[in-house]
Amino acid sequence: MNIRRTVSLGLLMLIMVISGCAGTTPTEKTKTLTLWYWNRSLDDDLIKAAEQQFPGIRIDAQKIGGDFKSKLKTTLAAGSGGPDIVAFNDWVAELFTSSDRFYDLYELGAQEIEQDFLEWKWRLGVTPGGEMIALPIDTGPTALFYRADLFEEAGLPSDPDEIHEQLATWDQYFEAGQKLQEHFDNKVKMLDNINNIYNQVNAQSDRIYFNPDDTFIGDTADSSMKKAWDLAVKAAEMKLSANASTQSSEWNAAMNNGRIASFVGAVWMKEILMQAAPDTSGKWRVARAPGGDGNNGGSFLAIMKTSKYPQEAFDVIRWIQNPDNQIQSFDKMNLFPSATKALDAPVMSKPEAFFGNQATGEIFSASAMNVKPAYFGGKHGNLNGIVSRELSSVALEGKNPDKAWNDALARVKKELLR
Repeated sequence: MNIRRTVSLGLLMLIMVISGCAGTTPTEKTKTLTLWYWNRSLDDDLIKAAEQQFPGIRIDAQKIGGDFKSKLKTTLAAGSGGPDIVAFNDWVAELFTSSDRFYDLYELGAQEIEQDFLEWKWRLGVTPGGEMIALPIDTGPTALFYRADLFEEAGLPSDPDEIHEQLATWDQYFEAGQKLQEHFDNKVKMLDNINNIYNQVNAQSDRIYFNPDDTFIGDTADSSMKKAWDLAVKAAEMKLSANASTQSSEWNAAMNNGRIASFVGAVWMKEILMQAAPDTSGKWRVARAPGGDGNNGGSFLAIMKTSKYPQEAFDVIRWIQNPDNQIQSFDKMNLFPSATKALDAPVMSKPEAFFGNQATGEIFSASAMNVKPAYFGGKHGNLNGIVSRELSSVALEGKNPDKAWNDALARVKKELLR
């Protein structure tokens, strides 16, 4: 009798379970997207919000420490594995040779939002063959950071608009540097290091080391490489440089102690400067850079072919990088927008106490709008490193500039044969 009751009770419970299931709507299986990024490359709150925006999607966000690029390249070399979504830094062109490992975002709907982004930034993620493998995150527009009080004391223009008008060329900037250093008996230098001059001049050009077919053009007359080299050497010969490597302890001390009056840097240098030179708060200003506008840095998002859910992955990154969310990322983390609409946001006109209540966002927005589209090539970073080392030998060791240039070219051409 007890056995019968037990069986009957079990059947009753089974019927209730089946009935209950029949009365509910089936739920879609959760899809997990793995994301590789590095600290502060994306807004963590936006990543969490994306899960709310797309029910049924879970984002396994993994902050990769150490050498992010090496880890990614090792994964690509292995031929399998990897995340669904991966961040790139400004070395995106180095991965064009592995474009077959990434989805062409044009095939997932990227053409629908192309007009929302800065053209030059968008093009950096498009291979010479026309595949769009990387969606823009942020940008790194450059400008002239300068001590308004030191400029004014030396009899130089100190208003950002006047700086842009009167120090518009590199020669005008160098002449102003001579005047400033004479006023301060050479105890204050005009700029931090000549490598920044070289990098900025290249950033102002649409032709640096390579044509889109990857032929080397650095030694041709219409490339900026030699022009940038000559201007950097000129700054060294005029003794305008403090020879302080960016973000070094020497650089930090010189900025805080007022021994460097100006430097050209990207927008992300604001935070570095504020941390390095807290005693100078209110004394700095930002103006459009001599020689023209440029860009240094900025990252991207890509979707690997190993992803089982490429369309869902694209929908997520498209949402995270829409103009409204880019405004939030800028306001919270100083990730400067790549979406043109975001450059007109009210937050760009927000006064900043460290910069004497100047709204530096307006300066960097103008710079971002005027960057020239350029092709970088997969070995841009390698070549830049070679030239930078030779420039340092000129500045720090007194190496003959002509010999240093020839040595740089020889090493560059050797590198291109590898």
